[in-house]
Amino acid sequence: MHKWLRSAVALYSVPRLSATLAYMLQNTEYQPLPYLRWFWRTQDFSRVMHRRTLEHTRAARLIQLIISLGVVGHVAFALLYMGTARISHSPGAFWYGAAALVAYPVVWAHILALGVVAGRILVGVPRERKNAQQAAELFQAHPGLRIAIAGSYGKTSMKELLATVLQEGKRVAATPGNMNVISSHARFAHSLSGEEEVVIVEFGEGRPGDVALFSRVVQPTHAIITGVAPAHLDQYKTLEAAADDIFSLASFVPSEQLYVNADSDAVHSFLRPEFRIYSRSTTLGWRIQKPTTNLEGTSFELVKGKKRLKLKSGLVGLHMVGPLAFVAAFALQLGLSEKQVVRGIAKTKPFEHRMQPYSLGGATIIDDTYNGNLEGVRAGTELLKLLPAKRKIYVTPGLVDQGKDSPSIHRALGRTIAMAEPDVVVLMKNSVTQYIAAGLSDTDFAGEVRIETDPLSFYQNLSSFTAKGDLVLMQNDWPDNYA
Repeated sequence: MHKWLRSAVALYSVPRLSATLAYMLQNTEYQPLPYLRWFWRTQDFSRVMHRRTLEHTRAARLIQLIISLGVVGHVAFALLYMGTARISHSPGAFWYGAAALVAYPVVWAHILALGVVAGRILVGVPRERKNAQQAAELFQAHPGLRIAIAGSYGKTSMKELLATVLQEGKRVAATPGNMNVISSHARFAHSLSGEEEVVIVEFGEGRPGDVALFSRVVQPTHAIITGVAPAHLDQYKTLEAAADDIFSLASFVPSEQLYVNADSDAVHSFLRPEFRIYSRSTTLGWRIQKPTTNLEGTSFELVKGKKRLKLKSGLVGLHMVGPLAFVAAFALQLGLSEKQVVRGIAKTKPFEHRMQPYSLGGATIIDDTYNGNLEGVRAGTELLKLLPAKRKIYVTPGLVDQGKDSPSIHRALGRTIAMAEPDVVVLMKNSVTQYIAAGLSDTDFAGEVRIETDPLSFYQNLSSFTAKGDLVLMQNDWPDNYA
């Protein structure tokens, strides 16, 4: 079936239209403008739900019901109007009704956006304010340490590391999964018993002012900034604006209890002498020696005077040495014994879709598809270059939400990939492919560049592309709402 015919069937079938619009709203986090931008740039509505399908949440079911009832009423009214116009010999009214009939997918797509705006104003915003106030009261009354984790990347990993290690000697609670915005902070606050000694809260900033808002609710006693990189630039516009927001944490915690990842180049202009920094070479007065990494994990030693602590983690990649060393030193600072710290670090292992190695028909796949920033690409390509393999393959669709700097960022990404010297680079065809390819060309990259037009098929049939001895690094994901 031709593309435009498939698209028309998807648009004018009421069940498919209601599911498609609900899916688009769901995947743009119910934000009207991104949803409408996606609607208007879509050329084939039959492929909107290509990578994933609609999650049938209560909100999604309600949206589908509203659209279905609304469209049925709309079509019935248009047909009645046309019939009446025909009987009364009014061609103008007839064609007006016909236009209304043809336009119902566009009309209801926009009615849905207006409904979301009204819902946010009348229900969402007041409810969020109430939840934030209640959560702030609960956090303020909590007797434990409250540790906030913010940054463009590495937040969830840092949270999991801290929780894993500190649990060896403390009662710890941490926000679950990727629950890192006000509504999830509020649910987390209600779940606390008050007996926790350490409470860890991940801050999922996405627009200017988010970190200050989260800080007013959580009122952290300590804070960790995991790094700054281009992310959410569709909202922040510039890297400096994103860093300003992240470093607003400094207004809410004592400077000596703000810990910053100095391996992130973009944080350096925001550092103050009183901040505590950590890196691959030093952390909280400890020196880091003998770092090594392979597919089985990462090892290093912490050294202070005559003290020497040998640590081994299941995490993969030298970029994890700084965070691991910081967590170990911080745990010692909070009173954990060396034995507890060694045991806790040994329990850390790769998180789902974050530098997670697995075997596939004799090849080794490193799944880093949750990664979504240039710093993560640098860490991944550093590992790809370091590890031995018969053939090295790098796979990426590129990065999302890079704003107006997307061309230059993706060109830099191409140059970064080339430095790892992979034998094959697989790019998923989309709007940034040309810039990544240009970055590869900048370096006279001599390997094979393969452009896939059907990413889903490639990922589903990865075993047919790989061979025994291959090392494949897959980074980043490209959801359906990006083109």
